[in-house]
Amino acid sequence: SCDQNLNRCCELVELTSEVQGQLFTILSLTAKEGGQYAGVDTLKSRFLPWLGSSFFIASSGVTTDTSLNLIQESMEKEKKLRALSNSHEQEMQKMETQLSAARLQLDTIKQKLADADLELNDTKNRSATTLLATEDEILQLKADLRASRDQADMYKRKLDVLDDFERQIRMLKDEVSYLTAEKSLLQDRITRSRSSSPLPRRSRSPSPLPFLRSDSPTRAQLTNSSRHSRLVTRFTDIYANERLDTQNLLSRYIDNLEMVQRIIFISIVESFHAAKMAFRQFKLRVRKTLSPTHIGLESLDDVVLDYIVRNLDLYDVQSSVNDVIHAMNVNPKISFPPEVDFILISSFIREMCRLAFAMQTLEPPLDLAFTTDGELYSESKYRRSYDSEFTAPLVAYHVWPALMEGDNVVVKGEAFTKRGALWSPRRSRSRSCSPNCSRGSSPSR
Repeated sequence: SCDQNLNRCCELVELTSEVQGQLFTILSLTAKEGGQYAGVDTLKSRFLPWLGSSFFIASSGVTTDTSLNLIQESMEKEKKLRALSNSHEQEMQKMETQLSAARLQLDTIKQKLADADLELNDTKNRSATTLLATEDEILQLKADLRASRDQADMYKRKLDVLDDFERQIRMLKDEVSYLTAEKSLLQDRITRSRSSSPLPRRSRSPSPLPFLRSDSPTRAQLTNSSRHSRLVTRFTDIYANERLDTQNLLSRYIDNLEMVQRIIFISIVESFHAAKMAFRQFKLRVRKTLSPTHIGLESLDDVVLDYIVRNLDLYDVQSSVNDVIHAMNVNPKISFPPEVDFILISSFIREMCRLAFAMQTLEPPLDLAFTTDGELYSESKYRRSYDSEFTAPLVAYHVWPALMEGDNVVVKGEAFTKRGALWSPRRSRSRSCSPNCSRGSSPSR
């Protein structure tokens, strides 16, 4: 019909306009590629004549079949594009469906992971609680063990003190009998001196005990020898027992045996220094207190010394221990791990302070030999430690001080000698959780 033919013609015109638009676009792009003056001859020879003839002169190379083929190819391409678009949309829908499923699965896995994390945290908390309870039990058991050992050591020291008391009681009984005999002799002499008619033969007779002095000896003078032997024995016992216990205790925190032995030696030296200072102050206070009321044949110094010997418990040993710990904290030759303090060996320091204070009451008092690192080794004062070099002439450091009575050596000390030890760089002290087993044994005597 006419409408159908017109519709067909309109479609052809629309297709032709679309093709022409594409051709003009291609023509414009092609002309731009040639630059400003390239392609002018082609336009003049082919395009201008075609425009001048009002589109009625067709190019010899273009036919009706060609335009129809182009239209058919265009339709086929559009169908293919529509098919591809439909397939692409279907694939996109499938992928969106799969992505939604994957997201749901991922959310499920995240939820399971969160539940597993919560369960793991609960397990960790329960394990930590159990571990803390176990550690607390271990620490409590260790504390009980240390308390038991300290109690056993205390009982042992008390037994030693009881033995000493028994010996002192026996000695005091002997002294009492001696003083009783002296008193009776003195009373006899006083009676004879007051007699109005003494017999001549009695006046010419010698004294029954010519070695007795006129003044009565004090308790400090009578017990000086016994206290001297007892204190010297206690000094050697500390070297053999308490020193090794303290060395093993320090070795739990310090793995350097040299530093451990230096700490013990310096604690002994500082203990003697603090005890001597405390003895001088205590003696001055006692002398100041007793001097206004002193009467009798005994000298004031003997009375003061006798009072100190009878009242050794008045010695403020804790003040001396604090002074020793303060001196050790500022000593540049020794150091200690930051997590512990020198209070760890306060019991050893307290025992040395008491011993040193008691040694000052002797006549003459006992003291430590002067020592310094690098001094010439003396066979009369020291013996070498078991790990020393026995051909080294100088002392690297001291293990135990020598006990002196004036210029005489009462008990030898112990020193470590090694060639080149004073010039070799010292190893840095490292922390250790266990004592050094290879060098923790007792040194040779």
